Amino acid sequence: MKVLVTGGAGFIGSHVVDLLVHDGRDVVVLDNLDPQVHGAEADEPAWLRRHTDAGAVAFHRGDVRDRKAVESALAGVDTVVHLAAAVGVGQSMYEPDYYTSVNDHGQGVVMAAMLADPSRYSRFVVASSMSIYGEGAYRCAEDGLVFPRVRVAAQLERGEWELRCPDCGGSLQPALTGEGKPAEATSVYAITKKTQEDLALCVGDAYGLPTVALRFFNTYGSRQALSNPYTGVAAIFLGRLMNGRPPMIFEDGLQTRDLIHVSDVARSVLRAIDADVQGSGTYNVCTGRPISVLDVARTLAERLDVDVAPDVVGRSRTGDIRHCIGDPARARADLAFEAATTLEEGLDELIAWSLDQTAEDRVDDSMRALTSRGLVR
Repeated sequence: MKVLVTGGAGFIGSHVVDLLVHDGRDVVVLDNLDPQVHGAEADEPAWLRRHTDAGAVAFHRGDVRDRKAVESALAGVDTVVHLAAAVGVGQSMYEPDYYTSVNDHGQGVVMAAMLADPSRYSRFVVASSMSIYGEGAYRCAEDGLVFPRVRVAAQLERGEWELRCPDCGGSLQPALTGEGKPAEATSVYAITKKTQEDLALCVGDAYGLPTVALRFFNTYGSRQALSNPYTGVAAIFLGRLMNGRPPMIFEDGLQTRDLIHVSDVARSVLRAIDADVQGSGTYNVCTGRPISVLDVARTLAERLDVDVAPDVVGRSRTGDIRHCIGDPARARADLAFEAATTLEEGLDELIAWSLDQTAEDRVDDSMRALTSRGLVR
């Protein structure tokens, strides 16, 4: 098996590449080393150079929107893991051209190149996102399982953070969100990920190419860009704490997320490659365990042994949702995948890696960019 990993020098991709190499696969990486992720003077990362020097990985520096670069990387490949993407809910709301270009046009270029000889590919794995759900599933004491629409601006301006039952107006409790929950993308980023998913499944079914879309929940861990203010919540908070500044938290901090460690996410990709599943499908990659954003900040500070209280700003950001916790049952049944890393273990791994890193705090810059465009209320 020869596997192409687009975005293979990135956060999730790097861990996928490590596992593939450890498993004895031939690996090709295509990555443009985006300066926002890899730094202004980006070069082949040291961990990747070790693989290329050993002959285990062939690295192609290039953009997924460049047909020639994609065709060169695909030479001799029989499995494609497409992870290359622009990531960031907030930034996507004021750079829609860039996000749609990289995520949707970029995947279109990859698929078009693959269709020159579709029968040679045994599996196409595409990175989707939990963001496509919008709000997660909820349970009402009167009406059972419900899927409320996203909160309207007037509600958020009043500081009413929690959702109400769309049928009776009663209070709700977050429930596990399964793959059957209707999508309601609340950001440009989420729309691009839903489009990526639909494109992949449509083309895969048309050409008999087994395609798996993995809906990654909030991923964290080593090699996440600590200086990118649009990356995951744990890395953003850690970058602030490393600079002696309080993590900035929107709303009241009690919104909940499903945090999954990158080592588990990487394993899910290998399971998607190897699992004996017929046809195409979508799968949550999650833990099923909720944690509030406020508790993420507090737990990080505690494990860093620093006394820095988070800054709960009481404001809302366009595109954010209140609660979304994944249901891992389908991935467990079909892919034999289950997250194994506890939050404490995962945060300790992230912190240990960060000790040799430098984090430039750009959160205030991103806040100014969002506020100036009316995207923070």
